[in-house]
Amino acid sequence: MKQIVQSAKTGKLSVRDVPVPTAAAGELLVQTRASLISAGTERMVVQFARKSLAAKAKDRPDLVQKVLTKVRTDGLKATVNAVLSRLDEPLPLGYSAAGVVVEVGADLEGFYRTGDRVAVAGAGVANHAELNAVPKNLTAPIPHDVSDEDACYGTLAAIALHAVRNLDAKLGETVAVLGLGLVGQLAAQFLALSGVRVAALDYDQGRLDLAKELGSEKIINLADADAVSQAMALTSARGCDGILIAAAAATSEPFEMAAEIARDRAKVCLVGLSGTAFPYAAFMKKELSIIVSRSCGPGRYDEDYEDRGIKYPEGFIRWTETENLAESVRLMSAGLPQRLNVTGLTTHSFDIENADQAYALVMEKTEPHMGVLLTYPDVRPAEYPVNFPAPSAASDACVIGLIGAGQFARSILLPELVRQPDIILHTLVSRGSASVSHSGDKFGFEHASTDADSILTNPAINAVIIASRHDQHAAQAVAALNAGKSVLVEKPLGLNRSEIEAIQTSRAGATGFFQVGFNRRFAPLSIAAKQRLSPQVGPRFMSFRINAGPVPAGSWLHNMDEGGGRIIGEMCHFIDLARYFAGCNIQSVMADAPVSKTGACDDVTATLRFTDGSLATIAYTALGDGAYPKEMIEIFADGTVVAINNFRTLTSTAGGKSTKQNNSQDKGFSAALSAFITAVREGAPAPIDEKELIESSMATLAVLEALQSGNRVELPFA
Repeated sequence: MKQIVQSAKTGKLSVRDVPVPTAAAGELLVQTRASLISAGTERMVVQFARKSLAAKAKDRPDLVQKVLTKVRTDGLKATVNAVLSRLDEPLPLGYSAAGVVVEVGADLEGFYRTGDRVAVAGAGVANHAELNAVPKNLTAPIPHDVSDEDACYGTLAAIALHAVRNLDAKLGETVAVLGLGLVGQLAAQFLALSGVRVAALDYDQGRLDLAKELGSEKIINLADADAVSQAMALTSARGCDGILIAAAAATSEPFEMAAEIARDRAKVCLVGLSGTAFPYAAFMKKELSIIVSRSCGPGRYDEDYEDRGIKYPEGFIRWTETENLAESVRLMSAGLPQRLNVTGLTTHSFDIENADQAYALVMEKTEPHMGVLLTYPDVRPAEYPVNFPAPSAASDACVIGLIGAGQFARSILLPELVRQPDIILHTLVSRGSASVSHSGDKFGFEHASTDADSILTNPAINAVIIASRHDQHAAQAVAALNAGKSVLVEKPLGLNRSEIEAIQTSRAGATGFFQVGFNRRFAPLSIAAKQRLSPQVGPRFMSFRINAGPVPAGSWLHNMDEGGGRIIGEMCHFIDLARYFAGCNIQSVMADAPVSKTGACDDVTATLRFTDGSLATIAYTALGDGAYPKEMIEIFADGTVVAINNFRTLTSTAGGKSTKQNNSQDKGFSAALSAFITAVREGAPAPIDEKELIESSMATLAVLEALQSGNRVELPFA
């Protein structure tokens, strides 16, 4: 199918052939009929991408600081690779569209049917693409008398409507709308429909005339010397009850104008992109309130709401982004005595094949324009993977299918994978159509797809690497093992005991093996540390301190059904590494947390007891500063101490002397991949004893059990 993407590195726009997305549970697959280019927002995104690296850095000093911090902790090489990976990622454009439902995902039967027309919203969701997979809460039905071309304004209209709701202007009050782009024009209409007197202000006379035609009572050209007095005259010198700033201005001029024309204790709502250095004295003297409007309304930026379909109680939150979208589209109905007129906003329409012309118009402003639409073929694109030129490899090569092309895969896994000899990169699968197509081409895969079954059921593939979301790992590993393939599963192996036991059952009858992405035991410094400890006898005392850093509260990693929490998601690395250094079974686990004792907590201390009497204490915390090294490991044994600092240095102390080994940061990713590939090619056993992988995974679950019970949890492996 066709999709418009932009290079984050160069800003270049292109219409690419990408795989057709699939509708997961709680999603609709929508065939796009029309989408709207948001001139203001998309122009800003494109302009930023087209800037040089130095200019990007100047605009985002916050990101520069993060990069410098990462250089200090992880080293220059790791940082450069991470930055280049981010910049290389293609950006899907678009966030307001309309189309027809062609597939209904599980859990949405009865809510929608194939053939229903819907407006869809959201960056990264309502893309300029022939097909989009859209969560339920980012959709709204289109009335029969509203065209697709009108309905594709739904998202921008919802943004305008939420801003109007934030002003809470009453019948007969006066509101000034500063800036008459699409959002400003729509907001002016909503206010007029509410019985509010609207003063529309802009520098563009054409936009002013359009606002007058669409219902604004007064239009004022900001270039007029008496613009302020014109606004004040409309209110009998009282001042406006509300000011809605929808302007795109680098300066604080809109706020200065708002202060001049506002009445005492008026509300000022910002929905555009404006400088915010408002004149304090003027705002203080009139006791003005400033509201920054949150896009489409409550629910926006909430992953539980947008991605998982969890609704808010209507008694507390009546107008969510879903409801605002639905109401906006409803008000476009031709049969209403007073309606939202978006038809009059459309000035240009282009077929998606000619998207370059549309964006040239928006970016270069070659002629006056307002609403610029993209239209799409009425034929559903064929569901086939995107194919690339086939690479050459040895006949006994490891033929790989990789599921998952997220940030970890793009920045770490794939760059290491392509360096491996005698492999065939057969198929890359990911939910993101644009990203999987780009990464598939970049890293040399033969095929790119959004359907995991294209790997799991393909007999040509003998090795599967799973780097999908955590909740999918176990089911995909079981399917791959049952299909006779060897599997490398990124951690975690599973989110609960039943998932891990299902993998054990499948492995018992499988011809392939499984390996978990516990890469740190393959790190050169880990191997060197174990070698230096090998002459020592008796139990070992091991201390692991992980300065993990915070993860946003709404992240899927914290969701126990999707990510499993950070104990399962990352602490498992260090449980396995402790098992590697101990060289014997884990006997029991204790754990404690400072506040929360749920699986989603970010701060926990776990103590592992081993059958030989060794102890390992793992302190995992998000309370630290990112400028401090992330991982510190100390092992004490029989008069010897070895310490690994962030996998960059190894210090060994014995007999009163210390030696230090310095490395560029290497956490063992390449060596882990090499071991897996070699075992597949040679028909050798799994590089890591699979019983150890099960043990480390079960011990991680035992940490959760210990937190919840407050008791030591005995493990059956001893």
